Amino acid sequence: MQCDTLWITCRLATLDPTRPGLGIVERGVIAARDGRIVYAGSADDAPAFEATRTIDCEGRWITPSLIDPHTHLVFAGDRAHEFELRLAGASYEEIARAGGGIVSTMRATRAASEGELVQAALSRLDALIAEGVTTVEIKSGYGLSLEDELKSLRAARALADIRRVGISTTFLGAHALPPEYRDDADGYVDLVCEKMMPAISARGLADSVDGFCEGIGFSPAQIRRVFEAARAHGLPVKLHAEQLSNLEGAALAAEFGALSADHLEHLDAAGVAAMAASGTVATLLPGAYYFTRETKAPPIAALRAASVPMALATDCNPGTSPLTSPLLVMNLAATLFRMTVEECLAGVTREAARALGLLNDRGTLEAGKACDLAVWEVERPAELVYRMGFNPLHARVWRGQ
Repeated sequence: MQCDTLWITCRLATLDPTRPGLGIVERGVIAARDGRIVYAGSADDAPAFEATRTIDCEGRWITPSLIDPHTHLVFAGDRAHEFELRLAGASYEEIARAGGGIVSTMRATRAASEGELVQAALSRLDALIAEGVTTVEIKSGYGLSLEDELKSLRAARALADIRRVGISTTFLGAHALPPEYRDDADGYVDLVCEKMMPAISARGLADSVDGFCEGIGFSPAQIRRVFEAARAHGLPVKLHAEQLSNLEGAALAAEFGALSADHLEHLDAAGVAAMAASGTVATLLPGAYYFTRETKAPPIAALRAASVPMALATDCNPGTSPLTSPLLVMNLAATLFRMTVEECLAGVTREAARALGLLNDRGTLEAGKACDLAVWEVERPAELVYRMGFNPLHARVWRGQ
């Protein structure tokens, strides 16, 4: 069989759901042609390949490349001063109500040009790439006007022209109220649904739609309107839900067949059941949990018992998770949420792909999928979760290259 590239003498963690655990293959081979995997499995069972290029991995581990399914990578400015306020005792909610938080970043983002947003995001993207990431979800939500939301989404899409990476864009117009709508939340939701959504959809700038369902964000009724508008434009949805309180946002997201519900610290049993029934992924964000010093963890045991898929993400943003390390995310998930090594690795590969609606194309080492690989200089996969401040990436492969 002809192939472009053949990786030999490697150990595989395929994450193939038809194999037990991590889908480990001790004597592995991967073959790729035209950027797709044509074989991933045991060397003993592999067909005879004629390869243009053969790479001897010398016993290294190969996993699917990493996927970050929840980021706010495109923004201007920083919020280090708010970090100081929190150290002095102010809460996230107090800072937001005083004009900080998302609105603070909105002002900086509105003032920045599209090119400046791209350049600012590149350093954050490069940090993710350096740890084996090949697919990144990027939300808007710091413009909060049609012009600035369009600018942010264009900047996110432009990153894929500069780096060898897949970008999935999410329209998060329902992120916060801009000052000009401070006393008219319903009027702003009208703007999101009737002006922003049609314009963004017509330009093909969003792969999905998100919202912030919270007391300092938008009510379930308002989010329902956003989701109905998204449905009318053929866009899948996801939701920031149950981060600070339980407004039953996860169940609302599940009702609309959401790709994911994210954060979920205050998720209840009814929300878990709704997500399980709909197949909605629980995207967990331990960086935000750690950074804001939360004490109520997501109900991992309940999610696990209900077989709700669990993804992990950096939630890279300037206010509550200035984090660009998926490797550290796995360690935080294991230590703070008591997730297993298997759950953590699946969370940044297979389940992260599922949370973006991309599992048919990537997230596991299976024939037919994109040949996006991470080659690791470790003795066992658990090291990727166990070590802190450690990057053992040997090679990152994007579309077979």
